[in-house]
Amino acid sequence: MMDTNANDARQPDNGAPLEVAETAIPYAVDATADTTPASPNYRALNLAKLQAQGMVTHDGGRTSVAEDFRIIKRPLLRNARATGPDAIRHGNLIVVTSAMPGEGKTYCAVNLAMSIAMEMDMTVLLVDADVARPSVLKVLGLPAEPGLMDVLLDERLAMSDVILKTNVATLSILPAGRSNKHATELLASRAMSRMLSEIASRYADRIVVFDSPPLLITSEAHALVGQMGQVVMVVEAETTTQHAVKEALRQIESCEHINLIYNKTKGFPGNEYYGYGYYD
Repeated sequence: MMDTNANDARQPDNGAPLEVAETAIPYAVDATADTTPASPNYRALNLAKLQAQGMVTHDGGRTSVAEDFRIIKRPLLRNARATGPDAIRHGNLIVVTSAMPGEGKTYCAVNLAMSIAMEMDMTVLLVDADVARPSVLKVLGLPAEPGLMDVLLDERLAMSDVILKTNVATLSILPAGRSNKHATELLASRAMSRMLSEIASRYADRIVVFDSPPLLITSEAHALVGQMGQVVMVVEAETTTQHAVKEALRQIESCEHINLIYNKTKGFPGNEYYGYGYYD
């Protein structure tokens, strides 16, 4: 396992460090994109507030968390871009999950998406697929919106109708949408498979990051994870039991590309960091 250090970061229970950035770098604005306040699907993220909460942002500088996610994203992007015999089916579809709730998976999914959005030749779609307890919009400071479940339930509704553009030109968001008692069946449906294939193939430069439900308390996670090209499982240090980790990995052992983030662990007094590695 490869460990990365997040210097002097303090994390609350949700996994979000409180470190504030020291320097600023410019963030991309696409003048051709429909990301103006006049667009009904435009949502402005409060980047200064996110930065103050320890999140990765385009203008947040070289914080320890930003550096951690630069390291975390690199092998995922390498897999997503692989061609020929090394190509991974749906390699640009990355699902972030955990064994249990509260391990920081949403925090990691949002930061991973924000970090990938900094790439010079990539766009990112962040999907809230934790349809029972959606929290991506909440983390980003946005109200609930129609999204994934609404598209699967209403064939007249196109995905473009519910994807939110943001003031980060390379980042779009697909909310979870309304809850439904048949969420597992919807996520395992042919309509979902067609949607994933369309998402994966329509834009060669798009990476799609899914925030998934926890593996051990929902059935929706299994329906989703099995259709992804890459899996990132977040493990909370000193909290998640070895048994829970092994059981979660057993349930997704058919997935060929599983990655682990060891979250909220202290390397030495005063420092916390993420450990990152591959499972095989």
